[in-house]
Amino acid sequence: MFLKNHEFLAPKRCTYPQVVKMTNSFKVKLGQGGFGTVYKGVLGNQNLVAVKVLSGIKGDGEDFINEVASVGRTSHVNIVSLMGFCLEGRQRALIYEFMPNGSLERFIYSRGSSCSSQLGWKMLYRIAIGIARGLEYLYQGCSTRILHFDIKPHNILLGNDFCPKISDFGIAKLFREKESKIFLSHMRGTPGYIAPELFSRNFGEVSHKSDVYSYGMMILEMVGGRKNIEIGVDHTHEIYFPHWIYKKVELHEEQLGLHGIVSDEENGIARKMIIVGLWCIQTNPLSRPTITKVLEMLEGDFASLEIPPKPYISSPSRCVGSPSTDSLNP
Repeated sequence: MFLKNHEFLAPKRCTYPQVVKMTNSFKVKLGQGGFGTVYKGVLGNQNLVAVKVLSGIKGDGEDFINEVASVGRTSHVNIVSLMGFCLEGRQRALIYEFMPNGSLERFIYSRGSSCSSQLGWKMLYRIAIGIARGLEYLYQGCSTRILHFDIKPHNILLGNDFCPKISDFGIAKLFREKESKIFLSHMRGTPGYIAPELFSRNFGEVSHKSDVYSYGMMILEMVGGRKNIEIGVDHTHEIYFPHWIYKKVELHEEQLGLHGIVSDEENGIARKMIIVGLWCIQTNPLSRPTITKVLEMLEGDFASLEIPPKPYISSPSRCVGSPSTDSLNP
């Protein structure tokens, strides 16, 4: 019924036999997760696509509807394009433009490998700016604003020229411009990227600043080339990267101890990304910048950036415990 009522917004609807044909009977698997399996496909015009075949119907199919409704409304260089969808009984599939370089996650957590060496500091900086532009479009460029709620490296896809595109809108929320408060019936997101106000309203209201928090955590992981929280082999010693790097920036240490910095320019890029990331993960949403301000800081002069207060939540591992916080796409 929803798809009928919003047919003018939705991408092209495909039949299941068409999905089987475009994937050559699901011959080439690109990836798998809790949502289902992604296959490589080819359209009739020879354009490559990625076909996400959902492995089951979750609840009332809200995640499927979210994806079609939200991405179907978008058109931006930094948002993945939904080319079509299939809905036949229990068969559900989403057809996206093909992104040959896969996800950002593949590159930033592979320190020392050939993948990691392809993303220098200038490229990481350009990717950070591209993601911020995509988020700004979701909040300001669409007729209906969209909150993503699951910004993380796994959900950032990279094109041929490493142009970043935000993907996976399964837990996104659409709201009208006049709405100032967002009401959620359950926790959304992935542990390690979830803003404090999603755990407790005592921290503040849920808003676009919740995505800004996730963006900040992701930017810091891009800088560190690792997860923000790292637990030692004996599981008794944990290193929380945002606090570790904050200390270095606060003390104005010349050497940040980060991988691959070989010039003053790269050192400046790293410091700028760190300070922006630390502003984004402020515990109080009111202390975080808007995504437009984030872009201004990233593209502006480093000398004008102030060091933010130290975020006072010690680490995500001490905040996350509810099964309801599990990501839809672990």
